Amino acid sequence: MSSQASKSSGVFGVVFNIAAIAIALVASYFIWKNIMGNPVNFEGGNNEGHPLPGNYLGIIYKGGFIVPLLISTILILLTFTIERAITLSRAKGKGRLNIFVKNIQTSIAANQIEESQAACDKQKGSLANVVKAGLIRYRELQADTTLENDQKVLSLQKEVEEATALELPMLSKNLVIISTIASISVLIGLIGTVLGMIKAFAALAQAGAPDALALATGISEALINTAFGISGSTLAIIVYNYFSTRIDGLTFKIDEAGFSMVQSFAASLKK
Repeated sequence: MSSQASKSSGVFGVVFNIAAIAIALVASYFIWKNIMGNPVNFEGGNNEGHPLPGNYLGIIYKGGFIVPLLISTILILLTFTIERAITLSRAKGKGRLNIFVKNIQTSIAANQIEESQAACDKQKGSLANVVKAGLIRYRELQADTTLENDQKVLSLQKEVEEATALELPMLSKNLVIISTIASISVLIGLIGTVLGMIKAFAALAQAGAPDALALATGISEALINTAFGISGSTLAIIVYNYFSTRIDGLTFKIDEAGFSMVQSFAASLKK
């Protein structure tokens, strides 16, 4: 990958991230205001009053202005979950990685470098990209008569490491957004909880009979935001751990294939 292509990809990624977050915020506010806050969900057709019994859209609307922020975190999580799933699926390539690595090891041991490169072209993916870069350097070093054997091994190892370094950022990209959602979703929910409890206690503190509507609204706001915040954080943690496990597995296969290639090359130089 050229530096220009890498730079273009990075700019596109930043634009995509900003656009996805902005769209999620706008969509969340629309959902909260126009769907959940629709007067048909409330008694007397007034969204300032009580929700209809069993109407969850109206109940969630009563969570207050923090609800759109919590909805946006879930939409952002969904967006980047889909994005990561597609990216990692492409990075995995075609077929089973265990079989691919085993076949590559066998082909390299038999000095079938061109056949191995063809297999990489067929498999496609991050592992295949790293292996192919190493194989190209492998063949070049075999024909090189100017370098010592130790230098050739180090050169091949460096090539594999550089190819791996180009692939890893793409695998872990945007995981920081998912991990951030796991942290801030609960905090946003707690802000809504605190604001709801303030309203509830303010209703109780009134002289004379407490304002039952204000008390109910405050408690609803507190509980709804708590539920939303915990739910969003739980989903984000599950998604983050799932993708981290997939990335670790793919990284291990890349390291295994690279190590086998270097060891096979070193062994062939001793013959």
